[in-house]
Amino acid sequence: MRRDFPAPEGDRRARMFHLVLFEPEIPPNTGNVIRLCANTGASLHLIKPLGFRLDDKSLKRSGLDYRDLASVAVHANLEACMIVLAGARWVAVETSGSRRYSDFRFRETDALLFGPETRGLPPAVRERIGEENSVFLPMRAGSRSLNLSNAVAVVAYEAWRQLGFAAITPSPIEPLGS
Repeated sequence: MRRDFPAPEGDRRARMFHLVLFEPEIPPNTGNVIRLCANTGASLHLIKPLGFRLDDKSLKRSGLDYRDLASVAVHANLEACMIVLAGARWVAVETSGSRRYSDFRFRETDALLFGPETRGLPPAVRERIGEENSVFLPMRAGSRSLNLSNAVAVVAYEAWRQLGFAAITPSPIEPLGS
């Protein structure tokens, strides 16, 4: 069962952006992002290999019980995901991004790509996305990075804010585990 926010009268229904986790490693982070997607309407795409099984106890505890309310797809690799999301503008969220996330103008069909917790996105992936579509979250000097699920939440809510917290219609994707 999916919940949609009602559209303001006379408003068209907007499609929501996609959140893409590239080779996520820590089950509770992915569970938190599933919960985030259930509450915002964003679609979640997980790129293999995953650092956990989808039936992992800690993943269930932190968000898999929300899977009926979230659109989640698992892809064999980044290329497979890019084929499914053909037409999306890809945005890499990285500590080495070229501009602050809040200065970037998000679109309703963007694919927001986040790297694995311990190593970030590989250079080849960052190059493929392009410097012009890479963003970062500001942090204090000497800080390494934010927790993945926290970073996803910050960027997702900024993108949604820029879209006027538009009523959403989740994009149809294959169910989790397909």
